[in-house]
Amino acid sequence: MSGNEIKCPHCGKSFTIDEAGYDNILKQVRDQEFASSLQERMDAFEVQKKTELELAEAKITEKLHDELVKREAEIAKLEAERSAQELKQKLAITEALAKIEKERDDLANAVKNQKLQWELAEKSLIDKYQTQINDRDESIERLREMKAKLSTKMVGETLEQHCENQFNEIRAAAFPGAYFEKDNDAKDGSKGDYIFRDLDESGLESVSIMFEMKNENDTTATKKKNEHFFAELDKDRTSKGCEYAILVTLLEPDSELYNSGIVDVSHRYPKMYVIRPQFFIPMITLLRNAAQNSLAIRSELEVVKSQNIDVTNFENDLNEFKAGFGRNYEQASKRFGEAIKHIDATMKNLQKVRDSLVSSENQLRLASNKLEDVTVKKLTRKNPTMAAKFAASTTTEGD
Repeated sequence: MSGNEIKCPHCGKSFTIDEAGYDNILKQVRDQEFASSLQERMDAFEVQKKTELELAEAKITEKLHDELVKREAEIAKLEAERSAQELKQKLAITEALAKIEKERDDLANAVKNQKLQWELAEKSLIDKYQTQINDRDESIERLREMKAKLSTKMVGETLEQHCENQFNEIRAAAFPGAYFEKDNDAKDGSKGDYIFRDLDESGLESVSIMFEMKNENDTTATKKKNEHFFAELDKDRTSKGCEYAILVTLLEPDSELYNSGIVDVSHRYPKMYVIRPQFFIPMITLLRNAAQNSLAIRSELEVVKSQNIDVTNFENDLNEFKAGFGRNYEQASKRFGEAIKHIDATMKNLQKVRDSLVSSENQLRLASNKLEDVTVKKLTRKNPTMAAKFAASTTTEGD
């Protein structure tokens, strides 16, 4: 075949083309088919790529959405945890602040209360000492006025009245069984001002005090000292049988010794003290309390003393019995001797001798009866101490 026959697909006509044309047409057809196929493939690829891209984008979008949801959940969880932590921290801070504020308020209140207590205590002390200062100033002023207005005798009498009034104010409560009166007994040539005696419930005297009150006016020409009255006060104490001597004095007002308090002058006179009027009641109370503490010892001494008296009575009864027995024996012996002499002298006096013998026999009988009548019971009848000792001795021998 010299050429290639080609039939038109549209008109159905056939025509022949040479080899070169055929190759050209075939090439064109091939190029067109290839291009068409390529285009189709490219279009399909584009569609596939678009689809895959869309799927990939959808997957990525879904994945991103899942990741976003997950992240948002994590973020929400972290936000919740952060909020909870912040709330916890705020609560902890609030509690700590509340505790600190409470402690601060408590400390502030304590400081305030302590300050108030200090202020009250300070005010109380100030008031107390101010009152004492005022009382002291008033006392000093009263003493000055009293010294300036009254004579020496009246000042002394007023001091006595002052002490007596002080004692009478507390007598019923503090000294119900006490004796406190003026000393009016001047039989020994002198007397003190007051005598104090305190008795216990059994009537035993626990303490006794002789008081002397002395004062003088500032205008007195001759100024006496406290020691000028010591000897007379000691004499009055001794003569009235008092245990202590106390000089209540306003003399020597500038003396540091006598202004310091209770002054013991027992190195000069036994059991003697010098005091200012403000120590009058404390001094009585001090001596009375000390004496009451010694009452137990004094009671024991009284018991021992009574026991000694019992022994003495026993010895006296025994000596009296011995003396009576000796007298009876001596008389009997004397009369018996006289009887013998009468028998030797004369028989005429036989009756007289007989009477003498009978009398001697009676005396001996009486002596014998007295001897037999002596028993432990009778000897210890008035002696409880010896009775107890004999009983103890009997018990010991029985054991």
